[in-house]
Amino acid sequence: MTQMTTGQARVIDPILTTVAKGYQNAEFVGGALFPKVPVQQRGGKILSFGREDFRLYATGRTPGTNTKRVQFGHSSGNYALEQHALEGVVPFELLEEANRVPGVDLGQNAVRKTQDIISLRLEKAQADLATDASKYASSNKTTLAGTDQWSDYSGTSEPIDDVKTGIEAVRQKIGKRPNTVVMGAAVWSKLQYHPKVIDRIKYTGRDAATPELLAQLFGVKQVLIGDALYENDAGELVDVWGKKVVIAYTEVGGVSDMGRPTFGYTYQLGGYPVVEQAYQDRNAKSWVYPVTDEVSPVLAGADAGYLISAAVA
Repeated sequence: MTQMTTGQARVIDPILTTVAKGYQNAEFVGGALFPKVPVQQRGGKILSFGREDFRLYATGRTPGTNTKRVQFGHSSGNYALEQHALEGVVPFELLEEANRVPGVDLGQNAVRKTQDIISLRLEKAQADLATDASKYASSNKTTLAGTDQWSDYSGTSEPIDDVKTGIEAVRQKIGKRPNTVVMGAAVWSKLQYHPKVIDRIKYTGRDAATPELLAQLFGVKQVLIGDALYENDAGELVDVWGKKVVIAYTEVGGVSDMGRPTFGYTYQLGGYPVVEQAYQDRNAKSWVYPVTDEVSPVLAGADAGYLISAAVA
């Protein structure tokens, strides 16, 4: 007799699984730097990219000679998916109250809140990876200090020039201009009122920048603000993205798109996240909704990114 696998034994709720897959907290921005890519194995090689697309090959051929060949893409390091699981609980009493109000689905609410908690951990992992200065070459990172920090309005800080320097550094590495800028909430709170920025948007009639206006100034597709907070061991709420700025070229693609120059991916087991069939806990007098995800963010090409640390004081 063949033993059932974990996946075969699990009874999936297709409706609530669809809810979990489709739900995304607007405060989470890590997916812009690490777009999700479905994989069929819980571990394997990270598919990275080379610079083959930018080389000038001797492609000429004379009759009777062999045609030259080129091989694209390569693997770099290993990935291992992490399983994150949590159960949302809805007491019977709350269900009884909610049933008296049309349109209230506490089961879906429990799944969304549980998914938020799991997704926050992923956001933190993505932020930690993207803002780790040790991952970048010296040409692709900088640390601001003193009057160069964007919080010093009277000093020598030049936020637009700093970002454009990062954009050019990436272009020189991969031949493409970055399309995404992600910054911490603390950075945004200062940058939107920076005099050099306000001067550039003065004819728009606004007295503060918007992410859309900054995207136009920087020449990128999108500027995203990392508003997410997490509670540290001391019980304090801390910004997930800190005081850093990540400038990157990201391209959504599958694992089969080996060779595309992109900053990172979030490898996710195909079909996940999943919500198992809800069950009753009679002792707790509650319905329980188990949610499971299997993901891992990976840095596919640090050359496609540029890191600004200590952007503000």
